[in-house]
Amino acid sequence: MAEGTVISQSVEESAAAYAIIREQFGSAVSEFDGNATMPFFEVLDASLWQDIALFMRDHAKLKFNYMACLSGVDYFPEEKLGIVCNLESLGVFGHRLAVKVSCPRSGGAIPTVSCVWHTANWHEREAYDMFGINFTGHPDFRRILCPDDWEGFPLRKDYKVQESYHGIKVPY
Repeated sequence: MAEGTVISQSVEESAAAYAIIREQFGSAVSEFDGNATMPFFEVLDASLWQDIALFMRDHAKLKFNYMACLSGVDYFPEEKLGIVCNLESLGVFGHRLAVKVSCPRSGGAIPTVSCVWHTANWHEREAYDMFGINFTGHPDFRRILCPDDWEGFPLRKDYKVQESYHGIKVPY
């Protein structure tokens, strides 16, 4: 953050929470971005995502006990897929952070955090179904919105809609 920048109390609280995470995980996480709408950082070593998530949930000064959302992202020009998780310390501290995690578009995977926040179970299945993001260790890894035999992942930027599905014209 630029010197002399005025930041809100909410962003200051998020920055303080991030400092604890940065102290524990060092270069495995990016610098803090004090975005006024949703402060965030990126997990640079995706293999540590589950460890970071557990730390964020369990640390006495963090208590990120609520995953408000997990969204998939297609970084098509960069050949990466990713997720953005909005996390909050609900009813404990009130701070919130978004965490971004990415993996290679072809053959990459992100460790599941459904064992950390149960709501991640369905969100990760949706990110798989729409973007084709693989979550290693997920307990019920299957499509959630499209039929099991649907071709492709509809929210990828290069997705081509199939012409028909079981004799039904697509789009109908």
